[in-house]
Amino acid sequence: MINSFNDSEVTIKDIQDLLKLAVEEKNQSILEEISLNLNELKNIVKKNEIKCFLSNEADTLDCYVEIHAGAGGTESQDWADMLRRMYLKWAEIKNYNYNLISEHKGDEAGIKSSTIKIEGEYVFGWLKKESGIHRLVRISPFDSGARRHTSFASVWVYPVIDENIRIEILDKDLRIDTYRSSGAGGQHVNTTDSAVRITHIPSKIVVQCQNERSQHKNKETCMNMLKARLYDFEIKKKEEKNQNIESSKSEIGWGHQIRSYVLQPYQLVKDNRTNFESTSPDKILNGEIDQFLEESLYQVK
Repeated sequence: MINSFNDSEVTIKDIQDLLKLAVEEKNQSILEEISLNLNELKNIVKKNEIKCFLSNEADTLDCYVEIHAGAGGTESQDWADMLRRMYLKWAEIKNYNYNLISEHKGDEAGIKSSTIKIEGEYVFGWLKKESGIHRLVRISPFDSGARRHTSFASVWVYPVIDENIRIEILDKDLRIDTYRSSGAGGQHVNTTDSAVRITHIPSKIVVQCQNERSQHKNKETCMNMLKARLYDFEIKKKEEKNQNIESSKSEIGWGHQIRSYVLQPYQLVKDNRTNFESTSPDKILNGEIDQFLEESLYQVK
């Protein structure tokens, strides 16, 4: 970071010298070159500025993203599926890797819940403030009367902890259940109870995994998720104690949406914490959410 700052100072001095030369010689081509150099420098400074807001211990880690449909049946389940697609599209744009950990399909369409793991540089730092309630307003494609519906889905982001972080979990505090994974059907349908659900009794945290055919591998993934959840739980407790950020509690509750996505009667995506807006919901839902993520990082509470 310091080296980049020093390099930027040198670049600014070079640009100033070049500008003085261009003005003296009235050289338009040099002025155009200066404009390109300034834009490049602006992008570099912007990246360094963002990294200043990604300096917490867990910000560099990969993350899990949990999405749960709210009340409202098919409409909310479809909205949860749209949100999952948005985050996967974002990951693809950033060239991050991702994989599906668990999923419960909706009754008619969409998903009731889904957990994905996203791997890449500063993933948790980027997405950590996406946790909360996301609200959708649109004319429902599932309503024959073409009426406008409001749907809710919750998103929870927590870090994938590395091996250097030790989290103690006692066997007596766990309840482990196995169940049959939901498959695509046909010859590939899963006929064994390979899916695993683990409940951590003291904290009431529940994790589950069904993406592997092996019960052993699913259990291993569940334990890693549980450690991550417990780590995140402790971090949030420490933040509340040291910074007294009681407002973060209400953001996770139903009726306290962090962002609204309106598709009809007008088009607008608005973050209720930063007041940042976009009139291009199609782009947002196709993963172009960096501006919203940046604005949430700049917000200091």
